[in-house]
Amino acid sequence: MISDIIKRNLLPSVDFIFGFADLNGLIDKKFDGFRYGISIGKRLDDRIIDKIIDGPTIEYYNYYNQVNKELAELTRRIGSDFIASGIESMAIEPTVSNAEENYKDYLKTLTVDISHKLVATRAGLGWIGKTDLFISERFGPRLRLVSILLKHDPGIAAVPCDESKCGGCSICVEKCPAKAATGKLWNINLHREEFFDAQKCRKKCAELAMQKLNVDERICGMCVAVCPLGKKKKLAN
Repeated sequence: MISDIIKRNLLPSVDFIFGFADLNGLIDKKFDGFRYGISIGKRLDDRIIDKIIDGPTIEYYNYYNQVNKELAELTRRIGSDFIASGIESMAIEPTVSNAEENYKDYLKTLTVDISHKLVATRAGLGWIGKTDLFISERFGPRLRLVSILLKHDPGIAAVPCDESKCGGCSICVEKCPAKAATGKLWNINLHREEFFDAQKCRKKCAELAMQKLNVDERICGMCVAVCPLGKKKKLAN
């Protein structure tokens, strides 16, 4: 029933992926009772991503915000359908808002209570790339993620992804304007700081957004655009 509810909300279906994750022991205790997660990924428009050459474009900036709003609305629709079916759930917004109570704490570490990438890797949808992107099997890094927590086991077992499949490819590392990545391959036992400097990335994203768009935001997109897996997936569709 849970899968059916999700599927009827993901239209057109070719633009989405989703999977279920067992999060027991992996999330903060304040989410007590919510032991399972749903990861949903929405494919990004190749025409917009391909135009990112040396920093964010205004088209990408507007599209990024639009997709985040669409995903937030999507989780609200699915949540309403869950309520109607007696299923308790909690939606996790696609971005961190500066209006949130713990925003100052977030700025110190750039970590959140519920990581969309954690849910997605536990759902077996993909892995973490060398520049800390989520890389999906189907769309490469050309997608945005959102998550929904569940209290009840959806009854669909996923094979979690525990290590990177990027191999010897280092294009994103070389093209990163912040030089934030060490080149190490991610695995579930490797702390982010060992392979990627998120603060350095955030600082450069702010510089590029102001330089290219004249906005006070943190956005780049270059690693998304250059990933050969994303380009390959584009050509295959």
